[in-house]
Amino acid sequence: MEICWESGSARVNGLSLAWEAAGSDRGEPLLMIMGLGGQLIHWPDALCQDLLARGFRLIRFDHRDAGLSDDADRGIAPHLPQDWLRSRFGRETRSNYTLHDLADDAVGLLDHLAVGRAHVVGVSMGGMVGQIVAATRPSRVHSLTSIMSTTNHPRLPVARLDVLWRMAGVGPRPTTREGVIRRTTAMLKRIGSPGFPTPTEYRARVAGRAYDRAFRPRGMVRQTQAILATGSFEPLLSQVRAPTQVIHGLSDPLLRPACGQRSAQLIRDARLELVAGMGHDFALPLMPRWAELIGANAARA
Repeated sequence: MEICWESGSARVNGLSLAWEAAGSDRGEPLLMIMGLGGQLIHWPDALCQDLLARGFRLIRFDHRDAGLSDDADRGIAPHLPQDWLRSRFGRETRSNYTLHDLADDAVGLLDHLAVGRAHVVGVSMGGMVGQIVAATRPSRVHSLTSIMSTTNHPRLPVARLDVLWRMAGVGPRPTTREGVIRRTTAMLKRIGSPGFPTPTEYRARVAGRAYDRAFRPRGMVRQTQAILATGSFEPLLSQVRAPTQVIHGLSDPLLRPACGQRSAQLIRDARLELVAGMGHDFALPLMPRWAELIGANAARA
């Protein structure tokens, strides 16, 4: 069944952010925070439908520098290899913004929509943003689910070398629709869930839809710069008061299992679900389990 999304644009922190909402106005608000370079349309319909059936009112949005939201270029050119090395040694890195600014954006969107408190679900970079929101604005978060994410500590294990090499993007990157789809599907296959494979045709369809909606490679670079410039936010996590569920794949080659385990260790009473065969993607067979865990964690609130 097709989901009927209400859409709009919110002026937040001097930027225009694209958002969509679905579900009954009487449903408990659930804010969905996407990962690096992702768009609101990357949330799988299967997951959204399951969450809607559980009575939530879903709110999803495009980060600054992604999708249909505004650019956030402040003139600080990224130099990712150097920035990565500086972050690994705990050195300060200049950036156009940090994950704390993305957390401000998320809360600003809630303000715009007159939502006082919401359940928060974040994936990858979005999980980092969600953790920061829950730690710094505990009164705004009913529950937190952090999926395939991290505390961003420089001493946590790095991504698998072949993944780092691919992300470094040595040489020219494709800009044509067909080239971008090929590169995206190849990368998703590399970091995806070996125990829950996703058909290439599905990945190509999603990548094509995302390209047609908004192709923002420079925005993705600035988001990466923001992650590196933020550094570890572990000292904040003792302030999280919301019931927290951490979900992480034992086969994640990008953010290793230790990354999710560290969040669960530092957040009081957090529950940890380590999934065998899960990598770093939206593996469709896992969507019912994700929805079940999100719903159960929300019930704890």
